[in-house]
Amino acid sequence: MNIYVGNLSYKTSENDLSQLFGTYGEVTSAKIVMDKMTNRSKGFGFVEMSNDEHAKTAIEEINGKDVGGRNLKVNESIPKDSNR
Repeated sequence: MNIYVGNLSYKTSENDLSQLFGTYGEVTSAKIVMDKMTNRSKGFGFVEMSNDEHAKTAIEEINGKDVGGRNLKVNESIPKDSNR
């Protein structure tokens, strides 16, 4: 399952994201979206987890959690081309 993670501190690394979600199950990738001009975090990213049940638990547990002084916004990522 692909998970959107928003309201990230600019100091949060991809490794930090992987470790945070890794406590709930296997993380296959963690990516923070970077601004191309400044090479600084845009404050959001995506985590891919191999097990959907673990991912759902992680979403429930981490959404709203204070990480790096920011309350994270976490939910299932919906592809841009989806008709949902």
